[in-house]
Formats: sequence, C-alpha cells, structure tokens
Amino acid sequence: MPAEAKAEATTARDAARSASPRAAAQPASPPLTERQEARRRRILHASAQLASRGGFDAVQMREVAESSQVALGTLYRYFPSKVHLLVATMQDQLEHMHGTLRKKPPAGDTAAERVAETLMRAFRALQREPHLADAMVRALTFADRSVSPEVDQVSRQTTVIILDAMGLDDPTPEQLSAVRVIEHTWHSALITWLSGRASIAQVKIDIETVCRLIDLTEARGPHSG
Repeated sequence: MPAEAKAEATTARDAARSASPRAAAQPASPPLTERQEARRRRILHASAQLASRGGFDAVQMREVAESSQVALGTLYRYFPSKVHLLVATMQDQLEHMHGTLRKKPPAGDTAAERVAETLMRAFRALQREPHLADAMVRALTFADRSVSPEVDQVSRQTTVIILDAMGLDDPTPEQLSAVRVIEHTWHSALITWLSGRASIAQVKIDIETVCRLIDLTEARGPHSG
C-alpha cells in the first residue's frame, strides 16, 4: 500500500476507534467529570424513553430536563437543540448495540456475511423500538453543520461495528470506501422502512447485496490496482 494511502486508512480507523459518548457530547471540551457523565447519561436515558413513547415530537427539551432532574439551562449546555440530543442518543444506542454484538459475535463464514448479520441484528433492535428509531433517524436527517460532531460520532460508531464484524484492524482505503457505502445503504434502508416503503425482507436483501462489496475489496487485495 502506498504510504499516503496507508496513512489515510490508519487515520480513519483510529478516528473510528476513538468514538465515545463523551466525545459526542463535548467534541472540543475536556473529558467530563464522573458527576457530569452521570448527568449526561440521565439526559440520554430520558431522551430515549420519551422518544420510545411518542417519537420525535414527544421529545421536548423541558420534559427531558424534568425527567433527568437537571435544569433546563444545564440541558442546553450539554445539547444545544433537540436534534443534537437525538443524534447523540443514536450514538449512545449504537454503542449499547456494539457491546451486545461483542458478547455474541456474528457467526458468518465470510466478512460479508458477518457484516450483513451484524447490521440486520442492529436493524431488528431498532425495529423493536420504532418510535425511537424514527426520532433518531429524523434527527439525523434534520441535522445541519452545527450538529456535525454528533453526526460524525454516529458514523464512526457504525464504522467500528462494521470493522469489528469484518475482523479488520488495518483496513485498506478500498475497504473503508466499501464500509462508507454500506453505512449509506443501511441508513437509507432505515429511512425507507420507517416510511413504510420497504419491508424487512427487502431491507435484508439490500443489506446482503451491498455487503458483497467487501468480497470485491478482498479479491482486489491491498496491492491491487
């Protein structure tokens, strides 16, 4: 692999591995104290609970503050808007899913099969909480540049999940490109399913199809082309 390409791959991998809920809340700030972290976790828990009951519209900042027992001004210091909060909630949910997946790794014989199984397991977890899934995906869709750090954390967490399923510690630029396309397809599949325009069976076919890109990158190898 050329030196520049290897550096790009290493940087992307390390950025993905550094994803954490603290970074999602305060990308440019010092680490949260134990007390601040506990407060932040209460806020995210309250956000997820409200969204699970009534979707995007049910998440009102004042209710989140009351439920998490923090002042409204304090809530806004952690999350400047509902969109910031719900995107951070999605990152948090993905991190919980990742922990579950690590306890029971996918069993496919190939990297493509393992990634497809992993993403479908994550999809089914979201399927069990359709209001929450809809709220988080809507927040991602509404996010503008001010929410870029939180959106980046969601993307990085998804990348970590996919790379773990692939069993890769040192992905090539071609493999990272395939991961990005897989992420885009998974996100699109969530939107089409939530809007009633795709069945679970169709989502499964789309996910399995796009995951075959992994086989193509493996066939090329790190020194091909």
